Amino acid sequence: MVFSSTIFLLAFFPAVLVLYYNPITKGRRYRNTVLLLFSLFFYAWGEPVFVFLMLFMIFIAWILGMALQKSKYRRELLTVGISLFIFLLFVFKYYTFTATELVTFFKWDAKVAKIALPIGISFFTFQLMSYLFDVYRGTAKPQKNFFDVALYIALFPQLIAGPIVRYETVADEIKNRVETREDITEGFERFVFGLSKKVLLANFVAQIADSIFETGADLSVGTAWLGAISYTLQIYYDFSGYSDMAIGLGRMFGFHFSENFNYPYISGSITEFWRRWHISLSSFFRDYVYIPLGGNRVSKLKWVRNLFVVWLLTGIWHGANWTFILWGLFYFVLLLVEKLTNIHKKVKGLSYLYTAVCVILAWVIFRSDSVSAAFAYIGKMFGSSHAGFIDDMCLKYLDGGKAILLPALLFIFPIWPKIRNMLSKSVVGETIESIFMLAAFGLSFLVTVSSTYNPFIYFNF
Repeated sequence: MVFSSTIFLLAFFPAVLVLYYNPITKGRRYRNTVLLLFSLFFYAWGEPVFVFLMLFMIFIAWILGMALQKSKYRRELLTVGISLFIFLLFVFKYYTFTATELVTFFKWDAKVAKIALPIGISFFTFQLMSYLFDVYRGTAKPQKNFFDVALYIALFPQLIAGPIVRYETVADEIKNRVETREDITEGFERFVFGLSKKVLLANFVAQIADSIFETGADLSVGTAWLGAISYTLQIYYDFSGYSDMAIGLGRMFGFHFSENFNYPYISGSITEFWRRWHISLSSFFRDYVYIPLGGNRVSKLKWVRNLFVVWLLTGIWHGANWTFILWGLFYFVLLLVEKLTNIHKKVKGLSYLYTAVCVILAWVIFRSDSVSAAFAYIGKMFGSSHAGFIDDMCLKYLDGGKAILLPALLFIFPIWPKIRNMLSKSVVGETIESIFMLAAFGLSFLVTVSSTYNPFIYFNF
C-alpha cells in the first residue's frame, strides 16, 4: 500500500483516524494498539509473508535490548544482534546478486535461487540496529513491552521508505506523546505538500525521464541532459514527497520525526548536498560508522579509509547492483577531492554549477541498469552519439512538459516556506493558505484516482 493510492486515501487513512481519535476510548495503550495493528496491516497488504520476518526481527531486538541493560556481556550481545540483522539483510537483498556474480565469474554450472526482496527491509533493519545501538550507548532505555518496540519499528508512516527514525528520537513519545490540534493541522498540511510533490510533479517528470532513458536510440546532447535532469527532479520530489507525507502523518499521531531533506539542490558543494539530502541516512552512517571508526580525528590515511567505508556502505545500502556501488564510490572521490583541495571554495560562484553537474551525473549512474549503460548514457550527454545538440525529441518533451518542468525547477528553491511565512501574518493570508492546501489536496486526489503510475523509487531499498 502506498500513500498516493485510493485505497489509502479513501479507506485506510480515514479508518485509522476515526478509530484513533474516537471520543470514547482515548488511553495511550489503546491508541498505540490501534497504530500497531493498522501498521502491521499496512505492511501485510503488500508483504503478507514478510510481515512475520519483520516481527521475528523485532522480537530479537526486544530480547537483546533488555539483555543489554543488565548483562556484563553487552558488547558481545550487541555484536550478535547487529550481525544477525546484517546477515538477514544480506540474504534477502544481496544473496541473489552476490551468488550470480560468483557463478558468472568462476563459470560454475549452478542455478542461483532468486529470493524476493521484502519492501523497506533496509529501512526497518537500520531502525532495529539504531534501537540496539542507542540502548547499548545508554542514550535511551530499552522498552520492556514488546509491543512498544514493534510500534517503533512498524509505525506505518515511516515503515516502507523512511525517514530512518532513530530510536532515541521517539523513545519518549511512544508512551508520553501528547496529540494537539496544531499537530494535526500542521501534519495534514505537510502530508498534502508531500502528496502534491509526488503526484503533481514526480510522476509527470518521471514519464519524461523513463521515456528518454529507455528509448534505446541515439540521443542528442539536449535530450540526454533533459532525461538526466528529469530524473534528478523525479527522485527528489518522489523521495522528499514521501518523507513529507511520513513526517506529516507521524505528526498527526503525535510523533515528531526529524527532517530528511532541506532543499539539497541549492547546495554549493557536495559536502553541503549530503547535509541536505537523505539526512537520516547520512547521519546514521556518521554517528554509527564514521565517528566510531575515528572520523577525521585520526591520521590522514585512516580518515580516507573511514570515508571510503562510509560511502561504500552507502552505495551497497541502496541496492544489489554494481551501479549503486559505483555511485557511492563516485561520491567518495568527489568528497575526498573536495575536502583535500577545497575546490568548491576556489571556484566560488561556479560552485553551485559544479555541484549540480556532479549530482546529475551521479543520478545517471544511480538510474542506470548497468555500469556500461551508465557510461554510455553519460557519453551521450557529452555528444558521443553524434545526434547533434538538440533534436525533435528534445523539443517535443520541452514543449509538452514545460508546464511541469518549470514548476519542478522553481520549487527546488525554498520558495514555499517564504510564501507561507508571508501568508501567516494575517487572517486573510491564512485563509488563502487553507484554500490553496485544500485545492492542492483535491487536485492531487483527482490525479491519484485517474493515474496508474504511483510507485515510490525508494520502496526498492
